[in-house]
Amino acid sequence: MPKIYFDQAATSFPKAPGVGDALKYYIEHLGVNINRGTYGSAVSAEVAVLETREALCRLFNFPRPENVIFTLNITYALNMLLKGILRPGDHCVVSSMEHNAVMRPLFQLKETGVAFTKVQADSEGFLELKDIEKAVKENTKAIVLSHASNVCGSILPLEEIGNFCQALGIYFLIDSAQTAGSVPIDMAKYHIDALAFTGHKGLLGPQGIGGFLVKEELAQKMEPLITGGTGSLSDREEFPPYLPDKFEAGTPNIPGIFGLQAALKYLEQQDIVGLHEQALKLTEQFISGVKNIPGIKLIGPQTLENRTSVVSLDFPEKDSGIIAYQLDKDYGIMARSGLHCAPSAHQTLGTYPQGTLRFSFNHFNTAEQIDYALTSLQKLLRN
Repeated sequence: MPKIYFDQAATSFPKAPGVGDALKYYIEHLGVNINRGTYGSAVSAEVAVLETREALCRLFNFPRPENVIFTLNITYALNMLLKGILRPGDHCVVSSMEHNAVMRPLFQLKETGVAFTKVQADSEGFLELKDIEKAVKENTKAIVLSHASNVCGSILPLEEIGNFCQALGIYFLIDSAQTAGSVPIDMAKYHIDALAFTGHKGLLGPQGIGGFLVKEELAQKMEPLITGGTGSLSDREEFPPYLPDKFEAGTPNIPGIFGLQAALKYLEQQDIVGLHEQALKLTEQFISGVKNIPGIKLIGPQTLENRTSVVSLDFPEKDSGIIAYQLDKDYGIMARSGLHCAPSAHQTLGTYPQGTLRFSFNHFNTAEQIDYALTSLQKLLRN
């Protein structure tokens, strides 16, 4: 029985070529800390970290490598941004498609006097600028959006919303978990003030490394969520005021940064638009197939327009969790059932509380795998 991985929205597999070798090289041949020593191995590690910041700047069209902050994952990054920016009396705007990595920090901040408005997306997970405009208040400090839904793949209109934010002087914060590395993002063009990323999904790197890119003006106004040793200004007990040290207390995940650097080198040799088109071709094949299988309801976008390669299915007469279990047990197909840490998105899509069975693809998947999945679903639903 084959083992087929269709959970790329959770974490990419396989990783980019060279990622494992980079992790192994660091652990077996360097193994040192950064910003704490002046010996050769420490300098080599520091250069690799700087080069990774520079690669992220190139990917997102951002000018300041020192303003690329590494964290353990995108959840840490979003917490640092939201809790570093929003103060009691502030208001922010989000969509009804957000992940709990945004919503849980906001509910926590609500207890301190921060307010937020959740703008309702439509039944396919799309959002219109006019609805965001209605939600803005005099005390709105930021608009915080997921670039694309992790449940159904709908992509939100960053350029329109970014222009709107710039015109009003509102900070624009983006959760790029589902698009970084697979859908081009231009921070300058979209007027993005801060972009949170994770290394282990579309960037094809290892788990445990993420971060954010933040404009200088906003960074200076932010308070760090965590403070401690940085290897800089060690004669003082106050935290350093400059970046990246202001937001990078403690020892970072250096093996993860080395792995991420290898993944970014791979992506720089590829055509990201072309990779996305490959994944969408598989998505089209899958969507066309499931539409012809009785007992399946396609959730979210019904076409390829403004979507990623994330597809959610509902089974009106069956439990999606049981379907997921049977696909894995009997056919070797790995897909994710449930609410995907995004209950508001499922309420928007009409799949709460039962959730969906989510399939997500990338360019490492194949047309043969899609055919096999469709045949497997047909067999399951016939029985």
